[in-house]
Amino acid sequence: MSASAVPLYGFQRRWFLDRSRFKIGKFARQTGKTFTTTLEVAIKQHRSRWVILSRGERQAKEAMDEGVKRHAQAYGLALEAQEFDWKGASGSYRAMEVELPHGSKITALPANPDTARGFSSNVFLDEFAFHKDSGAIWKALFPVISAGWKLRITSTPNGKSGKFYELDTAEDQTWSRHTVDIYQAVADGLPRDIEELRAGIADDDAWAQEYELRYLDEASAWLPYDLISSVEDEAAGDPDGYQGGVCFVGMDIGRRNDLFVIWVLEQVGDVLWTREIVEMKRATFAEQDEALDQVMRRYRVARLCGDQTGMGEKPIEDAQRRYGEHRVEGVLFTGPNKLVMATAGKERFEDRTIRIPEGRPALRADLHKLRKVSGPTGAPRFVAERTDDHADRTWACFLAVNAAGGAHYEYRYQAVSTGVQGASRRGFDHAPDDRFDMGELDPYRSPLGAGIRGGTW
Repeated sequence: MSASAVPLYGFQRRWFLDRSRFKIGKFARQTGKTFTTTLEVAIKQHRSRWVILSRGERQAKEAMDEGVKRHAQAYGLALEAQEFDWKGASGSYRAMEVELPHGSKITALPANPDTARGFSSNVFLDEFAFHKDSGAIWKALFPVISAGWKLRITSTPNGKSGKFYELDTAEDQTWSRHTVDIYQAVADGLPRDIEELRAGIADDDAWAQEYELRYLDEASAWLPYDLISSVEDEAAGDPDGYQGGVCFVGMDIGRRNDLFVIWVLEQVGDVLWTREIVEMKRATFAEQDEALDQVMRRYRVARLCGDQTGMGEKPIEDAQRRYGEHRVEGVLFTGPNKLVMATAGKERFEDRTIRIPEGRPALRADLHKLRKVSGPTGAPRFVAERTDDHADRTWACFLAVNAAGGAHYEYRYQAVSTGVQGASRRGFDHAPDDRFDMGELDPYRSPLGAGIRGGTW
């Protein structure tokens, strides 16, 4: 069956028509790699068995709904579809499955070593560079497909680590390799404005990796890409996911060239979930104050740590006047303080006790650009890769982690404003003059300054 019912660009057609058993494609973002591969999965062969392994349940569902089902509709193929809980040795995973009239069966579900060894079939690894534990997935998968099954792998680069990087850069003749950067895709007819895309992403590292397909150096990165990927979650970064728990806030202050960033973490068990990231550039201090006031109204903020260096002096003093100097802590960005914050932040990533939004290239690039280097005296210091970019999002995240460090105090809340009374679905709505009974003070509450001693919320 041909692909004539689904128009393809030149680079997509070359990928679709390649009949190699082992095929790996390195594609720029938003060039239709999943769309094209699911076309092959859906219509190219009769009575075939395929499994699509994606980085998460949402991506697996998108591959099925926006890929397989759309292709079947384009060719007028009736299908039987179902969703079910697939039971594996280490747990249960939501799976989507369709059966087509020509006898093919296709199953899509999130990738992990358990699901990788659970089927004897052709396999499509979707965005493989972003799969958590890609090495373990590969060890579980390859013996399964060794008995003549086909393997399709596509992804955008994700740093110089992981199994995708190893396979793509190996010098062998086993794999049929396809590389399609944004320039090749546009040359083949993809309707994209390259300069508009580059201006929109506004980050040279993110552009180089996501669109020019360069593997960025991991050697000196404080947070390697595989570490960043390991804590990404599709549910993070959505304020509607707030469960009403205790929150900790980091605030990195910038006015002209740098970003002003507020990072909100909610404590859920032993994991800090990102609930919101506020980013503003060239905002007035009044606009920054209003953004902070909105965050303090939306969440039950136990502690805020903010950058008090330089221009941060006045915003921090103002925030302390509005919310109390024992809820708002100013942090001077000295070398020792940055080392404490960066170490605590990295430990959260390594222990996987933090969750950050997935699928945000600028955020990933910001987290990755921080480097630890030795100063003239041998003392460690942290720098970003460019002098005009200070990894503002990263430091806001580390400030929030610092705010969460140490013991927590149980606030006794009493609303005195005329605003909304009590708790709302997204936490306590209170005005800046609402009163909190602060209790006994402890000058060693957080790793970097004054704080509160006591229990929990």
